[in-house]
Amino acid sequence: MEYNLKHYAYIGDCVWELFIRKIAIKKTKLQTKMHEYSTSFVCAKKQSEIVNLILDKLNPEELALQKRGRNLKITINKKNNPKIHSLATSFEVLIGFWYLEDKKRLDEILSYIESDIINL
Repeated sequence: MEYNLKHYAYIGDCVWELFIRKIAIKKTKLQTKMHEYSTSFVCAKKQSEIVNLILDKLNPEELALQKRGRNLKITINKKNNPKIHSLATSFEVLIGFWYLEDKKRLDEILSYIESDIINL
């Protein structure tokens, strides 16, 4: 099957949430705290911040994919910032792409995010 940017974003959203939930259960046993932790990272604002922090780790192909994902037409609520959502979508596109096409690279980037960004 051939995937498009919306497929990558859809899968990337799921993979990112699962990754964050895995970290959340390492950090606390309290359900409320797990939820608070997860929602603090599984949101457009945080995803847009993280994608900006990993841009220097991306190769030219990944940068081109991120830019295409950033320009993907998406529907968002009027109260949300379109620029932030576009960046968050580009992050989800990358995560989904790596999950479906290059799991080794996904593990590499997620390890970097966990050790150098999340645990600052």
